[in-house]
Amino acid sequence: MLKIDPKTLRRHYRAELDRGAAKVEAELVLHLYRLAGGKGAVALRAITFLLQARFGWSRYAPTRR
Repeated sequence: MLKIDPKTLRRHYRAELDRGAAKVEAELVLHLYRLAGGKGAVALRAITFLLQARFGWSRYAPTRR
């Protein structure tokens, strides 16, 4: 669309690209938290994903005693 080489774009607009990526990530996390706060299968999958992604949780890991 801009007819700019991706390498040039990253070199001159790194801060803007990083800021935009951070905003998108924040919105996705907020949406995921909203889903996890619900009820049913979707909430359970969202909670499981958050535990795995954020805390390294695995349902297959041995339990501590």
